[in-house]
Amino acid sequence: MNSPTPIDDLTITLGVEEEFFLVDPDTRDLLVDPDPLIFATCKANQGPHKVVHEFLRSQIETATRVCTSVRDVRAALLETRRVIMDGAAQYGAAALAMSTHPFAAWDKQLSTPSDRYDAFANTFQESVRRLLVSGMHIHAGFGDPESRIRVMTALRRYLPVFNALSASSPFGGGRETGFKCGRLNLLGALPRTSMPRDLYSKAEFDDLVQNYLRMEFISDGSELWWDIRPSHAYPTVELRICDICPRLEDTLGIVALYASLVRWLLRQDRKGALPPEPPTEIIEENVWLAQRYGVVAFLGDTKKGGRVDIADMVTRLVDKLSDDAEALGCAHELWHTLTIIREGASADRQINCYRLNLLDGASAEEALRAVVDMTLAETTAGVAKAPSEQSGDCS
Repeated sequence: MNSPTPIDDLTITLGVEEEFFLVDPDTRDLLVDPDPLIFATCKANQGPHKVVHEFLRSQIETATRVCTSVRDVRAALLETRRVIMDGAAQYGAAALAMSTHPFAAWDKQLSTPSDRYDAFANTFQESVRRLLVSGMHIHAGFGDPESRIRVMTALRRYLPVFNALSASSPFGGGRETGFKCGRLNLLGALPRTSMPRDLYSKAEFDDLVQNYLRMEFISDGSELWWDIRPSHAYPTVELRICDICPRLEDTLGIVALYASLVRWLLRQDRKGALPPEPPTEIIEENVWLAQRYGVVAFLGDTKKGGRVDIADMVTRLVDKLSDDAEALGCAHELWHTLTIIREGASADRQINCYRLNLLDGASAEEALRAVVDMTLAETTAGVAKAPSEQSGDCS
């Protein structure tokens, strides 16, 4: 994602990266070594966006062009999803938006030939070989380097909400994991994941990066794989805690929440009124609860103590952000986050599909294939329509 410098301190640019699995439409399993022409075709048709390889050959990643609104993000995601779905279909594959595959074997996967990926595999060994996960990253470009660091720190307390709303990884290795977001459990085996400590200036962040470089832990800032980070390549804050959402409307709701929250926090920063930071350890505990329980989690209340229903938290948050969402033209998309809370995220639908199929007499293997079928249908739903045909009402 290329990002221009924001025009003023309340201008927000957006971009979304999505990582998809490539599956066999017949077996529903991952294609361990998909036809290279899929990638060549997608790249030839990528237009202003980017389509690239991921660590595993069974994955494909898209990155939208720079977008100036959530409405613009909608059009861009329709374009990127069409490109990879059409490219995959031409060569016997289907693109699946799911953050862990229900039954694919990690030890059967092949890595993409690359010096960088080879170095990762050599360093991290089984930790990276087991990393059969896909995610979604949302970039927001705003303010100046100093305000981006302060707003990034203030965003940390909301990471559990973003994780719960996007959760799409409840299965792994042919069974339920017990987590709505199992992806973060796998990522946690690598260093420099989870979240950064509270940082308050660009100099503080730069000093931390220099320490990593001085000790030869990293080659550049892109190897800080935090749940939220200053982008190494662009003047953005990159939200990385999200699973990928099969439903486009869910993705747009989360993008709207992120953009509106950034704008609200940026306004507080201008007034010197950012809220005091909860301890990092408490935020991490809430992230774990979001991973485990998703949209039915009861999170720790960092203001009053005790627990708070995530549904109540999101309802209050949407109300607080309504003016900013109106200013950004994404009020309908923001309200859709309440629909996710009410109806469930992808993980909830996957679990329901699996259990209902078992009740109907399906074997575990058949039930898991049904989960893939359902999620494939959600991934493709509406994508074939022209952008002008898409409704802007996400409520």
